[in-house]
Amino acid sequence: MKCVLERTGEVLAQEVEVADRFFARLKGLMFRAGLAPQKALLLKPCPQIHTCFMRFTIDAVFCNKAGEVLYVSEQMKPWRFGKFVCGAKWTLEFNGGSLAGKVKIGDKLKVE
Repeated sequence: MKCVLERTGEVLAQEVEVADRFFARLKGLMFRAGLAPQKALLLKPCPQIHTCFMRFTIDAVFCNKAGEVLYVSEQMKPWRFGKFVCGAKWTLEFNGGSLAGKVKIGDKLKVE
């Protein structure tokens, strides 16, 4: 699967890994050395994230059921707790800095 920003047609991630079971979501990106370029992790359901036990910064996009962006957190450092995003059904995590202001609240992401 890949992730596309509908407004521009830009592919944000060529490969999206899905974590849709409890333990997969719990582990997330913890203990990994990093995330490969052009790769993202889709957590669902997921209205809140943390970066405990992570070794690198991440960008995170919280979306509702329709894929509309509700909140964007860029350059989230290790050992931080993100805000709880009401209405968020899934979250995509990218390498820190890979979004660089490209995704805005109200945009729509398509994971296909």
